[in-house]
Amino acid sequence: MNKKCAELLKEVINNNYQNISLDKSFYNDEEFYYEFKSDDQVSENDFDKLEKEIKKLDKNIYVKLIRISGVYIDGNANNDMITRIVGKAFSSEKELKKYNAFIEEAKMRDHRKIGQDLDLFCFSDYVGPGLPLYTPRGTIIIDELKREMERICKKYGFLKVSCPSLADISLFETSGHAQKFNEELFRVESPKGHKFVLKPVQCPHHTQIFASKLRSYKDLPIRYMESDKQYRAELPGAVGNSLSRTYAFTVEDGHVFCTREQVKEEIISICNLIKDFYTNMGLWKDNWVSLSVRDYKHPEKYIGDKEDWDLCEKLLEEISLELGLDAKRCEGEAALYGPKLDFMFKDALGRDIQIPTIQLDFAMPKRFGLSYIDENGEKQTPVMVHRAVLGSYERFLVLLLEQFKGVLPIWLSPVQVNIIPINIKYQGEYANKIKDLLLDEDIRVECDMSEERFNKKIMQSNKMKNPYTVILGDKERDNNLISYKKYGSDETITVPIEDFIQLIKEEVKKR
Repeated sequence: MNKKCAELLKEVINNNYQNISLDKSFYNDEEFYYEFKSDDQVSENDFDKLEKEIKKLDKNIYVKLIRISGVYIDGNANNDMITRIVGKAFSSEKELKKYNAFIEEAKMRDHRKIGQDLDLFCFSDYVGPGLPLYTPRGTIIIDELKREMERICKKYGFLKVSCPSLADISLFETSGHAQKFNEELFRVESPKGHKFVLKPVQCPHHTQIFASKLRSYKDLPIRYMESDKQYRAELPGAVGNSLSRTYAFTVEDGHVFCTREQVKEEIISICNLIKDFYTNMGLWKDNWVSLSVRDYKHPEKYIGDKEDWDLCEKLLEEISLELGLDAKRCEGEAALYGPKLDFMFKDALGRDIQIPTIQLDFAMPKRFGLSYIDENGEKQTPVMVHRAVLGSYERFLVLLLEQFKGVLPIWLSPVQVNIIPINIKYQGEYANKIKDLLLDEDIRVECDMSEERFNKKIMQSNKMKNPYTVILGDKERDNNLISYKKYGSDETITVPIEDFIQLIKEEVKKR
């Protein structure tokens, strides 16, 4: 059906627009595409008309055009940019209506809309596309996620390190990233002759911390973690005012340096770390695991020895069986330096999204000449295990906002308590007193002292999805009480301020 729809879309495009050229049709089981260049401008505003034209050509087909974008021919930035329209085909009107309802739900969950409504991040033409700016509210979320990652990773023996965003190109030439991802590197030069690269990954930096001193087998395993900015030169047409794909993004990842005998235990430990984190986040469900291995027909895509690759893939397969991960073998999905276990989750709309990953690497330690002294006093090369639990904070924030429709757990919420006095003149002083008490307890709080009507303030507090809205009148002021409503509930509860503080602190602690 998608093949037929691709042909019909091509026909109606050619009937409605001038001088169509450079055109191609594609289709798969999910969607159909049509790429073309035209003298006329085409936009989403034309979709309704194009859908009706397709329906006229075949009354038994139900079509939904879902997006339009500019793309480079064959994905090469040196080629012309053309227009791509993507659509889906349905066998009945019922299926189409169901999909339209799905699309409306997707709009409600769109992280761009939620981010704007909750004032979490923004973009600027002066700064540039693909370079998100986090507001104070958005920064709180990122900082709280970082703290949570540090807390849970510390339990598993990871130590925090910090590396610069710049590096000499030789670092990435040795690691193999410069050759493999040459077109994705941002090169930085100064009038004084400096030539650096903005780091696209953090693992080569971490090898140099390991290499900074003599290591003994008694020191291993050594586990580093870091959350810092990385930079990749994505295709200009692939970025926009979205956190899904950006030029600058903050990555949480870690690297373990260990002996061959320690590898299995370390990977199992990281698997448990991932499960702990996602369980705490309420996201450990509907997931599956990919055993991402080489493209055996194109070994030139990778670095390292075949024997090491064979051993690594066998080891990950054993771990999958031992832990009951039931990993699906996916050829061609391995990292540059080794195979990996990729944890795939379903997002709010049922799409697969990969965030956590564990990657086994025998190649990079050899390329950098890393070593430790074994129990016999001889030099040995350590094994490197790469791991990302949360991955990119940007992509993880997309997952969170869309999964929970912007209703974040209290420990992540930018404002945990919003105080609204019924009348500023009579309860304003008491409201500020409550605010100070909450601030002293490290509770994030705002106090709405605006001149807006009381009901409008309540509506605004709900719009901002604040977990708790505190309402203060004469009764509360005179009896040292507070009345509160929890987000999503119409019930108003009145308690002593001490009880309320304890309630908030316990809920935050529970995660």
